[in-house]
Amino acid sequence: MCATVSPFCPMSLEPLTAWLPIYKLRIARDSSPIAVRLLGIFVLTYAILKYIRARNSPLNAIPTVGYSGVLTSYITAIQYMVRGREIIQEGYNKYPGRPFKIAAISRWVVVLNGPQLIDEVRQAPEDVLSFDLAIEETTQANFTFGPGLDTHPHHITAISTHINRNMVTKYDDFRDEVLEIFNEKFSDAEDWVGVTAYPTFLRFICRTANRYFVGAPLCRNGDYLSAIEGLTIDVTNSAKIINLFPNFLKPLVGRSLRMVAKRLNAGYRHLAPLVEERLNQAKLDPDASMPNDLITWLMESATHDYHFGVRDMVMRIFIVNFTSIHTSSMAFTQGIYDLAIHPEYVKELREEAESVIGEYGWNKVALQKLRKIDSFLKESHRLNGGTSFVMSRKTLKDWTLSDGTLLPAGTLIGVASDAMSTSELLFQDAGTFKPFRFSDMRDGDDEFDSIKHHLVVLSTDHIIFGHGKRACPGRFFAANGMKTIFTHILLNYDIQLESGSMERPPNIYFGTSSMPNLNAKVMFRKRRA
Repeated sequence: MCATVSPFCPMSLEPLTAWLPIYKLRIARDSSPIAVRLLGIFVLTYAILKYIRARNSPLNAIPTVGYSGVLTSYITAIQYMVRGREIIQEGYNKYPGRPFKIAAISRWVVVLNGPQLIDEVRQAPEDVLSFDLAIEETTQANFTFGPGLDTHPHHITAISTHINRNMVTKYDDFRDEVLEIFNEKFSDAEDWVGVTAYPTFLRFICRTANRYFVGAPLCRNGDYLSAIEGLTIDVTNSAKIINLFPNFLKPLVGRSLRMVAKRLNAGYRHLAPLVEERLNQAKLDPDASMPNDLITWLMESATHDYHFGVRDMVMRIFIVNFTSIHTSSMAFTQGIYDLAIHPEYVKELREEAESVIGEYGWNKVALQKLRKIDSFLKESHRLNGGTSFVMSRKTLKDWTLSDGTLLPAGTLIGVASDAMSTSELLFQDAGTFKPFRFSDMRDGDDEFDSIKHHLVVLSTDHIIFGHGKRACPGRFFAANGMKTIFTHILLNYDIQLESGSMERPPNIYFGTSSMPNLNAKVMFRKRRA
């Protein structure tokens, strides 16, 4: 037997079971204050380091919109999450042509505006300003789509070369899908048929784009289309949640969010067999003729062995959809809203469409000749852009602007797009919808038509697609798709808002984002003479 009774003696089980709850309680009582003190020390240390860093930062020399204190700046950060568009507009009004900063939850955001500063961003080398890191941070791509996709982003090459280059050879497929959609949806529209505008046009554009990307019948699969359509919203929402947290917590938060993963898995089930079949076909017969679609284009633009993995290729198809579907759908919906409340312009637009299509047929050349339709969509987009903050970049090293402003390494910058698009400094009667504003500016004749004011052309006063070599590479495809569907509607249907309303559905604003009204209905009726 043991000389003494100890709770740790194997022969003293009863004293052990009696003492153990008291022991656990004592540990809990003793350790709880220690944990609280450690947490308090951590928070205090973090706050002190942030304060010291803020006091010594060159960003202090940049004027601030809203609060700039270490603690009060979080008031502005919360406001920026809700009404970022208004705050950027306030900064633009106060500091036209100058940089200003706004507090976000986890960092300062520096906003540039004016042609001079935009041109400086355009000309800055990529080892100074990084587009990829800015987008990665904005979308939190490593936690939404997964790591590695931006290391060798050959899908950008597929967009800028193959997708745009094949608009001539594949346009008939695109046009055929438009006809199929409208025959399905409005075959009996002898009288007015109402549809909820945004989700309807989202499906139209998603379906026609995927006819171009992956072909039929997958482009008509409802489950696949729903996965693609929901992807952008889920990625955007997930990124906003992750960006609420400091950097060291983002991996934990990112891995806990499953919204995007569910969408990707749903789409993967449909895409993976098609991709796997194509890859196997290429292995068996490298010289075989492949379908002219996005899968083949990705294979041709691949630069590393891992690019030929099924999952890698499927993820890149998702990314191409992510970057093209929703922005086009929002811009197109805004254009239809403007067409519905401005019936006075329908006759002139139809006359142009009938003349051009009658002479050239349905092809890429005809789309380039639709000057007034192009101008109408561009003017609609000017007044109803999808975001107030474009051309995002992250400074990789200290960068000094021409006015002497120093932006330290690690600064997130962007351009005040909405504020510039509605500025009287750049556009006369900037707040007025003038559908032929840009077609009137094009002073070339039919043979040597000026392209300066086309929807897709980049300039320092028209930055909805960005500017410079990192501007949106898919803008040509998006513009041609929108013009095709828009022109088809003009030539074949009368449209109006629900009950013939002439009041434009109000936009939805949140943070720096703007969306067309999601609930407004548009009425279609087969065109009457």
